[in-house]
Amino acid sequence: MNIGKKSRIAFSISISTAKKNKVLKDYLKLIEKNKKLILRENFKDIKNANKKKLKKNLVKRLYLNDKKILDITNSIKKIIKLKDPTNVILEKWKRPNGLNISKVSIPIGVIGVIYESRPNVTSDVASLCFKSGNPVILKGGSESFYSNFILSRLFRKSLKKNKIDENFVQFINIKKRTVVDILLTKMSKFIDVIIPRGGKNLVKKVQTLSTIPTIGHLEGVCHSYIDKDASHKFAEDIVYNAKLRNTAICGATETILIHKKIIKKIGLSILKKLEENGCKIIGDNKIRKFYNKKIKRASYKDWSKEYLAPIVSVKSVNNLDEAINHINKFGTMHTDCIITQNKKSAEKFLKKVKSSIAMHNTSTQFADGGEFGFGGEVGISTSSLSPRGPVGLNQLVSYKYEVTSNGKIRK
Repeated sequence: MNIGKKSRIAFSISISTAKKNKVLKDYLKLIEKNKKLILRENFKDIKNANKKKLKKNLVKRLYLNDKKILDITNSIKKIIKLKDPTNVILEKWKRPNGLNISKVSIPIGVIGVIYESRPNVTSDVASLCFKSGNPVILKGGSESFYSNFILSRLFRKSLKKNKIDENFVQFINIKKRTVVDILLTKMSKFIDVIIPRGGKNLVKKVQTLSTIPTIGHLEGVCHSYIDKDASHKFAEDIVYNAKLRNTAICGATETILIHKKIIKKIGLSILKKLEENGCKIIGDNKIRKFYNKKIKRASYKDWSKEYLAPIVSVKSVNNLDEAINHINKFGTMHTDCIITQNKKSAEKFLKKVKSSIAMHNTSTQFADGGEFGFGGEVGISTSSLSPRGPVGLNQLVSYKYEVTSNGKIRK
């Protein structure tokens, strides 16, 4: 409760854009100056993770090195360059009744972020929330405790240096999981939005228990559809990247749909390349018939699976409409792509799939706030309501109507 009260007090303070950017610049310098300390703290987390025998993909997400710290600082640099999204007049108009109306962007409020594994989430989220004027309460997973703690402590140090309430960024340093239950059920007076980032179990728990509105997604069952008019080279390069560049992210392709007319011409060589690079293929009867390898037969449940591993489900489809219908039935409205040289087919796909991110001739692994030019993301939302897709700086605001008149009264 005390953490919530502190966040509310911090939220009452107005901070200029220049001051926000100064804090972020100082935070950047502190990360660069304390790189060895950050890596030392991260090593503690890696050591504990290996001792607990965590899955390899979780340890991979957890690991920091010089390159990943450079990615963190580059993300902060991008956020500094972005325009402050608050106090912007989005629209304004005059009414015949004498009212002057302005729609003005404002911060959402106090944001609670519950996340697992990736330490860069700490710096990304703290920077994005601060620049958009939203105090943030961070609850990272116990597996990345030391990494998260040092990155949040450095941000608070930058706030203090600039004489701004440190409680704009608060990190919960209690490892007990009961803390999450308290955040979700007892903090509605203090927290305006909860954003979960992590595995299916975490997100499901948050969505089930939370008495506070949530932004996020449960799963990323993403599709790459290879159309009959696809370029062989495009298809091979895109599908390989979409599946195997990083199998552990929510934007990784989990199902490949192949138009029946190009299974032999394009599909088989793509599947061969995936398999030769360690990817397990699970196919429907038609794929199994043409692909003369002993691959597992896909069951109905396989079309809904998020593997987060080098495994992919492959289905043949008769036409574009069947591909769209399959995606809308089994997908999770995350990210789905069509690979084709036919512009009309591409336009139909982009309009008809329900996905929050619809792509044409593009790897689904681009589903990322940093790649979208947002400087980073606090998460990806697959809700039908806004915000949708990567939730970056400009999505962390709400708006209010400011109305003025020359003493008008309503008759």
